[in-house]
Amino acid sequence: MSDATVVCSNLSFSWPDDTPVFQDLSFTLTGGSTGLVAPNGSGKSTLLKLIAGELRPTGGSLSVGGTLGHLPQSLPLTGDLTVAEVLGVAEVIRALDAVESGDVGEEHFTTIGDDWDIEERTRAQLDRLGLAGLALDRTLGTLSGGQIVSLGLAAQLLKRPDVLLLDEPTNNLDREARHRLYEVLADFNGLLLLVAHDRALLDRMDGIAELGSSRLRFHGGNFTSYEESVRAEQEVAEKNVRNAEQELKREKREQQQARERAERRASNAARNLKSAGLPRIFAGTMKRGAQESAGRAGQLHASRVGEARARLDEAGRALREEQRITLELPDTQVPAGRDLFFGEGMQVRHDGEAVFAEGGVDLSVRGPERIALTGPNGSGKTTLLRLVTGELGLDEGEVKRADGRVAYLSQRLDLLDPDRTVAENFAAFAPERPEAERMNLLARFLFRGARAHLPVGVLSGGERLRATLACVLCAEPAPQLLLLDEPTNNLDLISVGQLESALDSYRGAFLVVSHDERFLAAIGVTRWLRLADGMLGTTSAPTE
Repeated sequence: MSDATVVCSNLSFSWPDDTPVFQDLSFTLTGGSTGLVAPNGSGKSTLLKLIAGELRPTGGSLSVGGTLGHLPQSLPLTGDLTVAEVLGVAEVIRALDAVESGDVGEEHFTTIGDDWDIEERTRAQLDRLGLAGLALDRTLGTLSGGQIVSLGLAAQLLKRPDVLLLDEPTNNLDREARHRLYEVLADFNGLLLLVAHDRALLDRMDGIAELGSSRLRFHGGNFTSYEESVRAEQEVAEKNVRNAEQELKREKREQQQARERAERRASNAARNLKSAGLPRIFAGTMKRGAQESAGRAGQLHASRVGEARARLDEAGRALREEQRITLELPDTQVPAGRDLFFGEGMQVRHDGEAVFAEGGVDLSVRGPERIALTGPNGSGKTTLLRLVTGELGLDEGEVKRADGRVAYLSQRLDLLDPDRTVAENFAAFAPERPEAERMNLLARFLFRGARAHLPVGVLSGGERLRATLACVLCAEPAPQLLLLDEPTNNLDLISVGQLESALDSYRGAFLVVSHDERFLAAIGVTRWLRLADGMLGTTSAPTE
């Protein structure tokens, strides 16, 4: 796969409303594994779609050498497609079945091509990704989010790609599935370009590429090495800013001192000329000369101040803005020990089969607990969250809920109206708040100025999460129980930090499903639960 390349020349791309994303972006990738990093909204997923040919540039060119595979960030979580159809092997398998049954029609051989071993390769690929035993006629709607992600990756690998583009490939994956993914990607010998918030995965990359609007900046080494390099650059940038600030102050001080000296000289000269009794024409000539000299000195100092200010601006541009969410949410306060949810013997059935073990599961949530719900993919974690919200009805058991102040952020982040702006959605959740207060709160969630008036449908994953959090946490009434299903999916590491900041401000109880162990360690979890083999039990915090 040595011919695998991605060449981008003067690429420009804008959305239909002329919002620019890239301008004259050029780079070349020739092999190895590269992690693509940048804040959410910078265009990482858009760039992958452009490389994959799913979007067309508004200027410049893109070329890909070799067969390409692309796993997008957004995968269907429900549907009637079968596993074989998702893998793209359904027609070939039907043709193989027909030939084995004695039908030697030419169209079957055309469909099969060189893929006589497709079933064996399919089973081997599924096995490697932890999907052993998954029936090829099983429908997508019966699979967990993590199983769907692994299935999507298997579909791309079956293409035998030379160039592989992956957008958040560890979304929804449990710990075991993530490690299987790491092993599969370690064996891939083509060109790999991926977007991820998974530090462990980024640390397995050969290099890191930082995306800007007109530049892709490459760093040799893994993500930890990249962070160390950025940290060192920031220390130098901060020092340069401090030096430039001091220089500007010095130049301004010298300018003021020069102005004062000139004024004193002019005043003294005027008195001396008057007392000297010189002819008026001679006195005027001397006065004009003094004024011109003072003017030249003033221009010199003004020029030096301007140059110092320009150096400060240049030094400031090298600084990276660290945006964090800081807010107070007193309305989410819940008294300690207050019962928010109680469920006993809870059981639901899918296609007649029980999701949980015989006798169901029991769950209680009291304020202000911070509960992490872990477990393998397909164990029923999302189903349990939907039971808590009442979105899913019970087949057996009973539940008791508090006053309904429960908010649920699903994996799909589909709580907001995609056609309405962030500000309009926020107003729908908090209609009694004055507009000025709403805009101030949105600014605290980093939606300032025009960003608050963008339609939700055009936001990146991180921006959509921030918008949803703003609407939910500042709603009237505010939630006392927050349910989050894989909230760090599709988030860059900056956005994960912003989510952590928002949850740190939250004063209610939450129940969060996540496989992101670093995130769970950062949000102050007080109780750990594990759902496996249909049974829910208490567990301890995971260790590395």
